[in-house]
Amino acid sequence: MTRWHRPLLTLAAAMALLLVACLVGLVVDDRTVTGLPVWAKPAKFALSTLVYAVTWAWLIALVRRHRPDIARRVGAAGTVAAVLLGVELVIIGGQALRGTTSHFNSTTTFDRTLFMVMAVSIVAVWLASAYVAAALFRVRSLDPARALAIRAGAVLAVVGMALAFLMTRPFPGQIEAGGAIIGAHTVGLPDGGPGLPLLGWSTEGGDLRIPHFVGMHALQALPLVLIVLELAARRIAVLRSTEVRRDLVGLAAVAYTLVLGLLTVQSLRGQSIVAPDALTVGLGAAIAVGTIVGAVVVLRRSAVRPGRNPQVADSLTVNTDPAEPSVP
Repeated sequence: MTRWHRPLLTLAAAMALLLVACLVGLVVDDRTVTGLPVWAKPAKFALSTLVYAVTWAWLIALVRRHRPDIARRVGAAGTVAAVLLGVELVIIGGQALRGTTSHFNSTTTFDRTLFMVMAVSIVAVWLASAYVAAALFRVRSLDPARALAIRAGAVLAVVGMALAFLMTRPFPGQIEAGGAIIGAHTVGLPDGGPGLPLLGWSTEGGDLRIPHFVGMHALQALPLVLIVLELAARRIAVLRSTEVRRDLVGLAAVAYTLVLGLLTVQSLRGQSIVAPDALTVGLGAAIAVGTIVGAVVVLRRSAVRPGRNPQVADSLTVNTDPAEPSVP
């Protein structure tokens, strides 16, 4: 743990404290913003940033260990992300304290300036994350399944972060109306309508926060798939093959990408996540069936070729080298 990126770990610790403060605020402060408790948004961002910081601190440590030639540049990228995410969360928390929204807010010059600072900060964070994701492709000494889970998760996380930029574009009628809000989470309806408990995702229209969330957390989901496969390999012989685990992780990455695309299109169509139409349901079913069939093919193919590379190599779940970064 001592080799993990310290600025990002410091940010994670700060986010843990902010999350606790927000949870207290949810109990003692009954104000609302866009129909949700005023401290709900800072709480969600604090938790998401905490997960982001811990995961990327681990990945940066991984690159540093295997590619010391780029360690300084990767570390600098992580520091940029840590500082600017801290700036963003200070603004989100400060605006919540004022009882107003932080995103898309042009009510006053002050509000507009804060949102512009957030916009510039998140672009820089995205660029820093993209740089670290690219650096992961230069790490050559990982087990193939592990490498695929990490790289695919990192790429999809960067894509998920980029989907947030869709929310900043003016939506129909906003400029003509001359309002103070330019951009929105919800497609087809103003922000602030009925939403899912805690998450706040719209139950009446499309919501771009959904693909943004799903994409960002591919970086946790795909390594988790591999962890499950490696744990199962202790009891299921066919999963002891690194080739099988690699192919199953690849299949999971493809399925995740298709689901992310489907959620993005669904949101842009103005369709609520809880009210999918026949087309969305059909495409979702096709992805599910295709994934299951693909998994069966991978397992059956390995069954007829027993004995190939049966070792469980470089497990994500057990780390005997104290200098090697572990999965968060």
